[in-house]
Amino acid sequence: MANDPVRVAVHVGVYIVLFVLSTIVLGWALLDTGYLVGTIATTSLAAVFANWLALRIFEGRNVIDVGLWWNRAASENLILGLAGGVACASMAIVPPLIFRAAHIVRTPFDEPSWGARIFVTVLLAAGVAGEELLFRGYGFQILLPVCGRWPTVVGVGAIFALMHWSNPNASVLGLVNTAGFGVLFGYAYLRSRDLWLPIGLHMGWNFTLPLFGVNLSGLRMKVTGYEMSWTAGALWSGGEYGPEASILTSAVIVLLFAYLWRVPVRRQASALSEPAAENPVCAPSPLPPS
Repeated sequence: MANDPVRVAVHVGVYIVLFVLSTIVLGWALLDTGYLVGTIATTSLAAVFANWLALRIFEGRNVIDVGLWWNRAASENLILGLAGGVACASMAIVPPLIFRAAHIVRTPFDEPSWGARIFVTVLLAAGVAGEELLFRGYGFQILLPVCGRWPTVVGVGAIFALMHWSNPNASVLGLVNTAGFGVLFGYAYLRSRDLWLPIGLHMGWNFTLPLFGVNLSGLRMKVTGYEMSWTAGALWSGGEYGPEASILTSAVIVLLFAYLWRVPVRRQASALSEPAAENPVCAPSPLPPS
């Protein structure tokens, strides 16, 4: 029953409908909060709602059962992810500065306050958690046993990229790299079977780019009062979309895969992506793994 393709297709379909409907309602309710805040809040809250309700309806489980248990393994995976994300984002930015393909300049705007910096950090964390819940949460995890690991990871990675098509100044290379990140985060889940490793990677990357004053997926987030001015072309800088549309990021994604392959990840137990054949569909939530 757990691997019945028809059953899984229905569950994934309902999961998608729940997300779309809640996005419509929340988008209307948060219409006056501004583009950036409204988009991130809508996506994140809709992802939480879709996962929560789908898990309650179909599995009798809680949201933490998609891989959000907090234990020692989770904290170690989160740290590994943050370290990898920060290091690789820096590798896409620092070499152009060293070789004078870019330089840091002060922006003509007032330097953001500490309150604004904290707000942007919280906003980034909410956006990352929401995207990982949406793309590596319930729907992704129940597809894994039916469709197989790599078809699921690659397919969802492509959808992850398409969801960024509407971002400002999106480009073909930017979307290709975004698909690469989607596959990378899916692979991170395969290694850890929790969401903390992909959340750490995603957050480490998303947090580091604004520190250098570059656009993040076409969005400008002012956190330092400085920005990166490029003398190199868009192939290296990514243009207005930011470094995620650059060839440097393409190389960094390969390095991140190598990092994930070698790093000592703590694998956890997942009842959704690795269901036991004898377990009933609506078994109660297990105790969080230690």
